Amino acid sequence: MFFKNNQNQNNDLTKIAALLIHAAKIDENFTIEEEKIIEETILNLGANQENVKQIIIESKKIEEKANQILEFTKEVKNMEEAKKIKIIETLWKIIYSNKEADMYETNLMRRLGGLLYIDNQTMGDIKDKIKKKFE
Repeated sequence: MFFKNNQNQNNDLTKIAALLIHAAKIDENFTIEEEKIIEETILNLGANQENVKQIIIESKKIEEKANQILEFTKEVKNMEEAKKIKIIETLWKIIYSNKEADMYETNLMRRLGGLLYIDNQTMGDIKDKIKKKFE
């Protein structure tokens, strides 16, 4: 676990979920499928089943008020590499859950690659792997 205590864990998970929600909403079509992917990811990152719904509710509020994605990327940037990759995979799952990536989604992922220090080759490999699962 990469969180120091339960309060930090919920705060960090809320910001991570806000990033995932931002990706889901960028195409103006936030689906139940995308929300399920986000909930599953938050659980896999260590949230308790009882806390997931509350984390999602708080994340939606934070995402709506945010001016930029930098507010959400700090927690992910500080993760170990394997967990960062899982977040990137989740972002691509959200994007490809409707079978296609639009220019806004692709642009978001390009920016996130730079902000999270993920090289283009790795981003491309992850994208291709996830895209194949949804074809």
